[in-house]
Amino acid sequence: MFDTVLVANRGEIAVRIIRTLHALGVRAVAVYSDADADALHVAAADVAVRLGPTPPAASYLSVERILDACRVTGAQAVHPGYGFLSENATFARACADAAVVFVGPPPEAIESMGDKIRAKQTVAAAGVPVVPGVHRSGMTDAELSAAAGDVGYPLMVKATAGGGGKGMRVVRARDELGAALAAARREAAAAFGDDDLLLERYVERPRHIEVQVLADAAGGVVHLGERECSLQRRHQKVVEECPSPLLDDARRARMGAAGVGAARSCGYVGAGTVEFIVGADAPDEFFFLEMNTRLQVEHPVTEQVYGLDLVEWQLRVAAGERLPFDQAALRPTGWAVEARVYAEDPARGFLPTGGTVLAADELAGAGVRVDSGVRAGVVVGSAYDPMLAKVVAWGEDRDAALRRLDAALADYALLGVTTNIAFLRALLADPDVRAGRLDTGLIERRLDDLVTHDVPDDVLAAAALVRLRALTPAGDVVDPFDVRDGWRVGEHAWTTLRLEAPGGAPVDVAARGRPHDAEVRIGDGPPLRASLRSSAPGQWLTVTLDGRRRRYRCAGDGDVVWLERDGAAWALREQDELAAARHPDEAAAAGPLVAPMPGTVTVVNVARGDTVTAGQTLLVVEAMKMEHPITAPVDGIVAALHVSAGQQVAMEAPLALVEPAEESGAAALADGGAPASADGVGAPA
Repeated sequence: MFDTVLVANRGEIAVRIIRTLHALGVRAVAVYSDADADALHVAAADVAVRLGPTPPAASYLSVERILDACRVTGAQAVHPGYGFLSENATFARACADAAVVFVGPPPEAIESMGDKIRAKQTVAAAGVPVVPGVHRSGMTDAELSAAAGDVGYPLMVKATAGGGGKGMRVVRARDELGAALAAARREAAAAFGDDDLLLERYVERPRHIEVQVLADAAGGVVHLGERECSLQRRHQKVVEECPSPLLDDARRARMGAAGVGAARSCGYVGAGTVEFIVGADAPDEFFFLEMNTRLQVEHPVTEQVYGLDLVEWQLRVAAGERLPFDQAALRPTGWAVEARVYAEDPARGFLPTGGTVLAADELAGAGVRVDSGVRAGVVVGSAYDPMLAKVVAWGEDRDAALRRLDAALADYALLGVTTNIAFLRALLADPDVRAGRLDTGLIERRLDDLVTHDVPDDVLAAAALVRLRALTPAGDVVDPFDVRDGWRVGEHAWTTLRLEAPGGAPVDVAARGRPHDAEVRIGDGPPLRASLRSSAPGQWLTVTLDGRRRRYRCAGDGDVVWLERDGAAWALREQDELAAARHPDEAAAAGPLVAPMPGTVTVVNVARGDTVTAGQTLLVVEAMKMEHPITAPVDGIVAALHVSAGQQVAMEAPLALVEPAEESGAAALADGGAPASADGVGAPA
């Protein structure tokens, strides 16, 4: 075994790898960018090396800087985790040239499986079934358009490199193809530096099932069963489980053998995953999708069921050990389900979020495992993937595992950053999910039932009392005229607070009295007796409203009150002079466009003065590997353009202003009829 291993990654996977290194008695080296100087993986390691600035190209994707860190620390091996350089054959060869062991497969295996076209050709030659389609490299848009008719609609446009849903578009009609090709090429080029595309048949109501393989350098290859990964949003997995509720023993054996065959076809060494697609209505037919030549995000469910540490076996195989077990020795026990905790807002189309983590309670218990990369004080930005943690539950059967996972999510409190935890609980409670009737489109079909913008009355009352308490002077001697309790001669007056949650409409909450003995009125509703006890930032508080008592985790961030109960969290701001852009309905009417998430403006398609139509894409904002097109809300004129391509923007930062056509015409007439040039100066008649 190695003495020192460098972990060329960040976040929860870096923390997880470091945990195994320490269990093996191996010195762990972390690397970090400027954005991650205070990150959890840096604190967990024995030594940490700064790579460079925040952008991945200058830090986590810099082969030279990572190998320099190996030389400085004496690291004998590099574990790449997943993402970043984990499937980069050039990096694997550079490690070998520097006499550093790459904890992963040979570069040739990475190359053969990293290109989706070559991968399909390789495994097909080994007898593994592949999805019908057009799998030639270097095809132009015209060639792809011509081939689409042979493939048939609906079809899938896919980047030949990478994964994670990047560079993928479902096309259901010919008139959608041109825009899909352009978007997929742009996204693939940004994510992988390669805009090559392929086409393949889109399997309706598909299930995504993958096989975990493990191989040594002496030719030993086994599989550790399968994982069901069908619950996805934007082609990215959300909940995974092992085993799959779809497969019986015979189907499992066939798919496992195909996974082993795919691994053998490319000379694979280490831990890898062979992904298959299965029609929900035809479970006996499966097709090869791709092979991920690295550890998968969802590997913990396999570890829980098979009792093996996959990171440990990656390290042992990389150190030259042979697998001491064969297929017959691998016996699954029980069931495991994993939920990914993302910094995103499901109610706003899963847009990435961000902020400073004010409180993090990640409670692991019997049968529950939490792999996390955050802690209180960490800033979640837009430069990296939005996944923060994974919650994994094991049970003797599927129902037990699902119940345990739901309970663990209910106990999970992360304040300061909007997450998908409440959405995950709603998803796990869905009748089809409980019954195992899954497919990759389930979340999209049920999204309206799984999310809500509404804030419960008890949460609004709790936030109002917390704000009221914050405005109450502290100290042994308090001037009663400094207490904001609405006191006046005769009776207490109402103090009205206008509270607003992101994406929701503001609500007026009136309160009078002291926080421990008050009345609260929500909107036009009747007065309710309310009290607040034991409130302090970062601690539990108890609120009684109309006789019903509830406990909340509470934290504050300026004028924002964060409240959490049962896994759901709300950020409530006391509204001041808010811009119209903060309210979607008003914004759509007036035409101002704001950034829906913190990120980078990657595309600007218009200039000031351009005429646009409703729905036309004006700009594209990218954050955490996700593109979000900004479209014109109305037919009109671009009256203002506040950003340029490559510019960083904060959430709700102004991007552009589109004035409706009639308003633009009236404005021009008021100015004497002179049309405006792009720089805003009147053009000569």
